[in-house]
Amino acid sequence: MNKVKVLFVCLGNICRSPTAHGVFEGFVEQQELADSIEVDSAGTGDWHIGHSPDSRSAAIAKQRGYDLSHLRARKVTTEDFSNFDYVLAMDETNLSDLKALCPSEFTGELCLFLNFHPDQSYCEVPDPYYGGEDGFDHVFDMVEVASQNLLEHIVSRHQLKAKTG
Repeated sequence: MNKVKVLFVCLGNICRSPTAHGVFEGFVEQQELADSIEVDSAGTGDWHIGHSPDSRSAAIAKQRGYDLSHLRARKVTTEDFSNFDYVLAMDETNLSDLKALCPSEFTGELCLFLNFHPDQSYCEVPDPYYGGEDGFDHVFDMVEVASQNLLEHIVSRHQLKAKTG
């Protein structure tokens, strides 16, 4: 069976998309689905390539039981559309950039990540980079809920067997 592959995308790949990557990867591991689901993240910009996630994201991740230490920023590529089933943007600007890069033959799902959040008043994951710690906490709250719903969607749609109990 081929793995379901999920790519989270923000601007610099140091705050929002690695947060989503780490949280979703944590949920995948908790449900013992790592053999069925692959997770990655990227940015539409190139100025942070090779950098670790923002220290504020990493600290809050650690407090909440997620590990971002293995993640390094990279730039999204056209090839990503051949490799991933889900390409999920953190905001409308990044979604627009992804649509411009997306080849016409892409058959996966290209949309906003928060389409998987039950509170539809949330459309975009706000960029916490220039704000305080509370912005990072807010991002984690949003990402955790959307990640749980995304995982349920993938398990159902692709008929995966998640750990029960």
